Amino acid sequence: MFYGIAVFPEKHVQDLANSWRRRYDPHYAAIPAHMTVRDQEDWTEQQLQTAVDYLEQATAALSPFTVRFNRVSSFFPVSHVLYLALEDTAAMQELRNAVCSGPLTVKAPKHVYTPHLTIGQKMSADELHDMYGNLRMQSIDAVSRIDRIHLLYQTDNGSWTAYQSFLLRG
Repeated sequence: MFYGIAVFPEKHVQDLANSWRRRYDPHYAAIPAHMTVRDQEDWTEQQLQTAVDYLEQATAALSPFTVRFNRVSSFFPVSHVLYLALEDTAAMQELRNAVCSGPLTVKAPKHVYTPHLTIGQKMSADELHDMYGNLRMQSIDAVSRIDRIHLLYQTDNGSWTAYQSFLLRG
């Protein structure tokens, strides 16, 4: 079964992201607006239990923090993705480093970790450029408190559901 780790921003940030995701993100119905901490991976029951034990331990030392989304950006030309970008990525980078170590170390990352909240993907180049041109003109200032991470699993219909949530207790 596929598992992944993510954080969900507060509702007002999700609502902002969903105003665009509804139309431009084909994964809108499969998972709420989120920031990925660790990409999906197929785990055995033993790997799942090891991950749960490790996340309990890791989150005990991590403190809640605040993030600010301040602009729209894109991964073009690498991929046709638009996202809400963070003003400062340090706290999310620290969270990822703490979570993705020990038994959850990512051995061969596919890309450099860039904390973000996807608002559009799998668009044509023209559609991406049009949307990006319009959105980068908008003033964005959305703050969210991050106080937990979520271990998610993918259901048979392709949607993602929380397996367990872990409060940041540091």
